[in-house]
Amino acid sequence: MEIPRKVAKFRFHIVAALILSLILFSLLLLAPKFLSLLAFFWPLLLSTALFLLAVLLFTNTSLPLPDKAAEGLLNYVAGHPDHHLDAD
Repeated sequence: MEIPRKVAKFRFHIVAALILSLILFSLLLLAPKFLSLLAFFWPLLLSTALFLLAVLLFTNTSLPLPDKAAEGLLNYVAGHPDHHLDAD
């Protein structure tokens, strides 16, 4: 009678482990294989990688030019104009 009492103490752990193992087993059986996903999405993954590489190259090679007109436009859009233009 000692063993069933100890097993009953861990019944929630046993049930949780069984449910987790059933979920993992069903995912392994029902989910598509990784290689089939890779074979389907390789153009998307490749184009995304090339785009990110191009972004990294352009951000590291081009220097920002100090442009007062663009800075004024950005300040105006942000709602912080340096000075107001008076219409005569």
